Amino acid sequence: MTTSTPTVGALLRTWRQRRGISQLELAGRADSSSRHISFIETGRSRPSEEMVLRLADRLDVPVRERNALLLAAGYAPHYAQTALDDPSMETLREGIQRLLAGYEPYPALVVDATYDVVAANRGILMLLDGLPEHLLTPPLNAMRITLHPEGLAPRIRNLREWRGHLLAQMERQIALARSEPLRALYEEVSCYPVAQRPGDGAPREPVPHLALPLVIEHDGHLLSFVSSIATFNTPMDVTVAELAIETMLPADPATVKYLRSLGD
Repeated sequence: MTTSTPTVGALLRTWRQRRGISQLELAGRADSSSRHISFIETGRSRPSEEMVLRLADRLDVPVRERNALLLAAGYAPHYAQTALDDPSMETLREGIQRLLAGYEPYPALVVDATYDVVAANRGILMLLDGLPEHLLTPPLNAMRITLHPEGLAPRIRNLREWRGHLLAQMERQIALARSEPLRALYEEVSCYPVAQRPGDGAPREPVPHLALPLVIEHDGHLLSFVSSIATFNTPMDVTVAELAIETMLPADPATVKYLRSLGD
């Protein structure tokens, strides 16, 4: 049996439908006509390389998938995929390390498209203290470490809420990009058992935060963080496009005081 490779028109139609916009709306965004968009999607017209990139931009297609669109249209990939340890990435690596170190004593890390940890500061290492070796063997995976029953999960006081947030985040990413490794990771971590904690199911007081906090125990202290995720603007490399910098901002004065005391 053979499987047919999707045409560029079929791929573009799929992305347009994912974004929930009509051919007419896409044509307006791309300075084209709905007739031309229809012809591209049905294969009656082969788009130019410039048109493929323009449509991908208006559809907010991930950089990796833009290369797939170009290949399907018969063009060479436009975006390189450079290994992070390549000499040409030295400036980026140094910048990431300075950023993470500058955020200490608060936790911060950088992950790739499948949540493998690329870099982390001492604040993150503090939270990982005492975890079993099999979870800390490279490549470390942030989702696996957080949700595994031998990982951080037993220390997270609001595990059900935080787990739901993380799984929903992964579901959104899977819906936006065709990533079998990410889907496999989701299938794995979503099946981890969730231990019943005292008080689970009881009514909870409203959370006095602007965002859902991660509430985690560390060395007898209860720490609370809100998470912020940043990505690189207008990346021209697949590797860079898929990096995400996560910083954990203390959500209460007690957490600030405790973390600062560790550096004294």
